[in-house]
Amino acid sequence: MRRYETICIVRPNLSEDEVAAIVDRFNGTVEQDGGAIITLDKWGLKRLAYPIKKEAQGYYIYTEYAGTPQAVAENERLFRIDDKVLKYLTVKLADSCDPEAAKREAAEKETAEAAKTEEKAEAEAEA
Repeated sequence: MRRYETICIVRPNLSEDEVAAIVDRFNGTVEQDGGAIITLDKWGLKRLAYPIKKEAQGYYIYTEYAGTPQAVAENERLFRIDDKVLKYLTVKLADSCDPEAAKREAAEKETAEAAKTEEKAEAEAEA
């Protein structure tokens, strides 16, 4: 398996259910081929640098995953034919990846960030 990251920009006027359906379809394709989602982050509504399909804003979704090249090709095919998707970009991060180790690494990183944020909040409360 390889490690990939995909950033997808969807139309800003979609409901949460429609965004969730796009994410679920993407995740299902990755997991169907034996891959695993490492990180899923919805960045939310952002202003675009230039209009894409007459839209000035877009809803950003970031996904880091371990998967096969066939899963990437299938997801990109689905993105191309979906009118709700404005743009997408997939980047290969590593040629080989252990999905379980990558999930543990992401969980540890998230825990460390949460602890750091908590310490910062406590320091500000004391000041």
